[in-house]
Amino acid sequence: MILVLDAGNTNILLGVFDNGKLVTHWRISTDRNKSTDEYGMLINQLFAYEGLSMRGLEAVIISSVVPPLMHSLVRATNKYSGINPLVVGPGVKTGIDIKYDNPKEVGSDRIVNAVAALHKYGGPVILVDFGTATTFCAVSAKGEYLGGSIAPGIIISSDALFQRASKLPRVELMVPGRYVCKNTVSSMQSGIVYGFVGLVEHIVKGFKKELGWDNAKVIATGGLARLIASQSRVIDAVDGLLTLDGLHIIYQMNMKQTGREG
Repeated sequence: MILVLDAGNTNILLGVFDNGKLVTHWRISTDRNKSTDEYGMLINQLFAYEGLSMRGLEAVIISSVVPPLMHSLVRATNKYSGINPLVVGPGVKTGIDIKYDNPKEVGSDRIVNAVAALHKYGGPVILVDFGTATTFCAVSAKGEYLGGSIAPGIIISSDALFQRASKLPRVELMVPGRYVCKNTVSSMQSGIVYGFVGLVEHIVKGFKKELGWDNAKVIATGGLARLIASQSRVIDAVDGLLTLDGLHIIYQMNMKQTGREG
């Protein structure tokens, strides 16, 4: 079994692969204040609930865009599984040629998603990740990460509206069914959901025009991908497991760099 783990600013996504297949996965809240043992025990309990044992792991691979968490997650998985985790970063093979001005600025999650998208859908491909931020990435058929765009995430935007406008409530994110609404809650849902649909469609169309990629596939991932994709005409597929698949693929490229202590 292989444990793959991606730590984002809002959630940590975990999955277990066995014989190349994803057998279970979990999403837990990111908590920078949790200790090594707290994370270790939490992951251990998730395994136990599924009738699995961390001591049965043969490898662990970790990706994180939250630097303060990396030490705790590496130590936690090492202590409770006996495995030296492979950490996605410099020196790890991904098959992606990063064309950013400074390649180190590209979050590991974006590279992991690019790896998965190329393997699963081919290129060129445009990735839209609905996470803490809404990110757009362009990956060529040759495996070149050409760059992208970063916008505020849907949750961040809706929370800011609630916090800064004293008379506006916190609302459930759902499709209101109409643009012109007759109450505050529906009006906010209309503005947030359809506003992000418009943002996504405009940026994706801009990517295709700028790069000459009329036939590029557009793949959406992240917690709110299905909500926006249900209203968008530019998203070809929603893949909520893209990051987990990418981590597994990267592990296979780097098998000799990870293993059990001892």
